Amino acid sequence: MTTQKPTYVYDLAALARHAAAIRAALPERAELLYAMKANPEPDLLRTLEPHVTGFEAASGGELRHLAAAGLPVAAFGGPGKTDAELTAGLDAEVGRFHVESPYELRRLSALASEQGKTADVLLRVNLPAEVSGAALVMGGAPTPFGMDPAEAVACAQLGLPGIRIRGVHAHLASGLHADAAAGLARRIAEWAVSTLDATEVNVGGGMAVDYAKPGELFDWAGYGAALGELLDEHPGLRLRIEPGRAVTAYCGWYVTQVLDVKQAAGEWFAVLAGGTHHLRTPAAKSHSQPFAVLPRDTWTWPFDRPATESGPLTLVGQLCTPKDVLARAETGGPIAAGDLVAFAMAGAYAWNISHRDFLMHEPPAVLTGSVTDLYGEPAWEA
Repeated sequence: MTTQKPTYVYDLAALARHAAAIRAALPERAELLYAMKANPEPDLLRTLEPHVTGFEAASGGELRHLAAAGLPVAAFGGPGKTDAELTAGLDAEVGRFHVESPYELRRLSALASEQGKTADVLLRVNLPAEVSGAALVMGGAPTPFGMDPAEAVACAQLGLPGIRIRGVHAHLASGLHADAAAGLARRIAEWAVSTLDATEVNVGGGMAVDYAKPGELFDWAGYGAALGELLDEHPGLRLRIEPGRAVTAYCGWYVTQVLDVKQAAGEWFAVLAGGTHHLRTPAAKSHSQPFAVLPRDTWTWPFDRPATESGPLTLVGQLCTPKDVLARAETGGPIAAGDLVAFAMAGAYAWNISHRDFLMHEPPAVLTGSVTDLYGEPAWEA
């Protein structure tokens, strides 16, 4: 049996449609940035460029990646920026620096002054906020991200050379549905305007992506309407959002082949080429990745082809650890050695966050196009 190499497939046409729909749902004065940490594939970035104001980078490496692609850096964030990274940001003429601490602000001031430049800054603030239903909370509690509100106020009053304070950045939670995300955006904006007289506010991303319900998308229309009301109340305010996962998750697939099928203690296991060293998302988020089975009638061995019967099914990879689990299903259709499995929603925080050198397997290939056009219709999905 010839083994097909694990492959990431990115549907760029679907991504363009999705990004265009997001942009259309937002009010004109709400700028849309893409947080490239979610997926920095150059083809994805170029597909998104017509639909976004720019890109948010969070490291010197991401700055270099955008420069190589000739794409605009609208914001440069992330904790623990080195002097070299701050200098690279100045050289790249990034739109806004998201400054995490008073010390970082003073270093940026000194570096900008040395070059005779002015850095436009949004102060990252860790505001107290009760966030219900969040998958990940990054504010409202002790955290390494941003600074306390009192520190932000003090920073805004320093009047440092080479620094122009434009407003506030506050990414406080992820996994939020539209009403919660809109309510949080309102609290951030109202604090920034009333306390710092801010004219610019970046409320971050964190829009919910439900891997258990791939067809249920974030309510961009409802969120956009709520942001429109907020902007109507503050006509001088410039508002930005910077989603990542909610933009690209749906356009990516991880397609790999079934190497073996076996049963242990009443449970079926399908062993796949690749694994969580290619697709880290299910291990990182402790969920089953949605998948579809694509049958292949290419069996050439002179003995029976192993295949599942009824019962629980676990899809695992090739790693020497019981944690190398991509998905579980209580019941499912048959799956046989040689079949392909296409894992959906693999367009964000997938290959780029995977521990890719563990066991030194070959990296996956990358294709663009529709999974159905490339591989055919699935036999069943879970």
